[in-house]
Amino acid sequence: MSLNWKEINLVLSELSLEGSQIQGVIQSAYDVLALQLYKGGKATTLLVALTPGACRLHATYRAVPKPEKPLRFAEFLKSRIVNGWITEAVQLGEDRIVRITVRRGDLLYRIYVRLWSNAANVIVTDTEGKILDVMRRSPKRGEISGGSYQPEAAQQAAQQADQGSQGAQDQVEDASAAVRPKRNFEIRSFESPGSFNEQIDAYYAEQGSALSLEALREQAKKLYEGRLGRLAASLERLREKQASYEKGETLKEYGDILMANLHQIRTGDSWFEGLNFYNNEQVRIKLDPQKTPQANAEIYYEQYRKAKTGLLEVKEEIERGEAEQARLEQKLLDLLAEDNPLRLHRALQKERQIIKPEDKKRPGLTFIRNGWMLIVGRDATENDDLLRHYVKGSDLWLHARDYPGSYVFIKARAGKTVPLDILLDAGNLALFYSKGRNNGEGDLFYTPVKFLRRAKNGPKGLVIPTQEKNLHIVLEDRRLKELEQCRSDS
Repeated sequence: MSLNWKEINLVLSELSLEGSQIQGVIQSAYDVLALQLYKGGKATTLLVALTPGACRLHATYRAVPKPEKPLRFAEFLKSRIVNGWITEAVQLGEDRIVRITVRRGDLLYRIYVRLWSNAANVIVTDTEGKILDVMRRSPKRGEISGGSYQPEAAQQAAQQADQGSQGAQDQVEDASAAVRPKRNFEIRSFESPGSFNEQIDAYYAEQGSALSLEALREQAKKLYEGRLGRLAASLERLREKQASYEKGETLKEYGDILMANLHQIRTGDSWFEGLNFYNNEQVRIKLDPQKTPQANAEIYYEQYRKAKTGLLEVKEEIERGEAEQARLEQKLLDLLAEDNPLRLHRALQKERQIIKPEDKKRPGLTFIRNGWMLIVGRDATENDDLLRHYVKGSDLWLHARDYPGSYVFIKARAGKTVPLDILLDAGNLALFYSKGRNNGEGDLFYTPVKFLRRAKNGPKGLVIPTQEKNLHIVLEDRRLKELEQCRSDS
């Protein structure tokens, strides 16, 4: 619950901010601001929180954490009001707007702290009402640098309108009071000792708002348990794939059995039945009747090689996933142990910003081919999302020339050059997922992502390549079928 206007007046009367020097500004999060004040030999930290449901202004007696990197509004305030003196701190009527006037040298600044749950903001103006900067920029409200903000004028106009209609209101006073009773605000009482500022600081920290420890810990659980759940599901799929790959040794045995029995197999056979000399048991092996006996054996050898390569890759993925799982579990424990709500709030905001794209389902189609990852964006939205969040400058980009279609990316590998076979795989995908598919062949652009330039004012995902090379592709059904077998769900 946010502070009401009576509580705001009580906060200001207790603090008596007039005559305080502003010695520092900390913006620990996008919606939390603290002014470090000094007056009469006593230091005070004035906290301003714009969090919905917890809009408030009061002294805080807890450490305010500094952000990982400087935030814009705090840097602006440091350049204008640090070492300035507060000459006035008043609430404008019952509007929950606090006006703080600061003098620094010959300059005067007005800081308006608007504590409305649905439109909270901190707005800095000059004495004429010209906006110098705001904590939350809102072009629709005109709350941007260079705009105008004069709540006193709006308040005065409202008062004049009320006075002009007073006669008419008197005539229906009883009826309107019954229909629209005026809300009666009261100052809350708390069981904790100390001043009202101390009481509400303790209340909001423990249980009273979206910035309370209880609420923040629930947010931490929701954030991390969701990520841990998705990671656990991904690990389960990888372990199933690992179990499948571990059966690859049987594929090699099938190839060996076929090679040892070439004289018994004829082109056109659909099955081979004979002795498995590895375990002295009868075995039945499926054959492709259109291929020679030796070609059938080579198919099983190729499947074995893929399984062997895939097993190494999936084991590495499982190791990385398990390490990330342990890291997330420890991070959650650390967050739940934090007893300073401001630090916890800042940590959660930081975590939401740095969630890696890998933690979310990657858009498009993904193919893993001989250790190389190929990613296909199927439409403009996926192309744009991949460019913004999932590829880096060293990754290779391919696109059909003269035809609309998918972007295909080859993820770079440290110290490795893209093999021709992988380039042809990606080229087949780029042509297949384009309007040039029906031609059966076509030219492609390809270039590293770092040489792409976004088209100014162009549609979503549109880029202009530079230093691009040309690749002529003839669609290969065999290659496309093999790629389909390498398709990954992640």
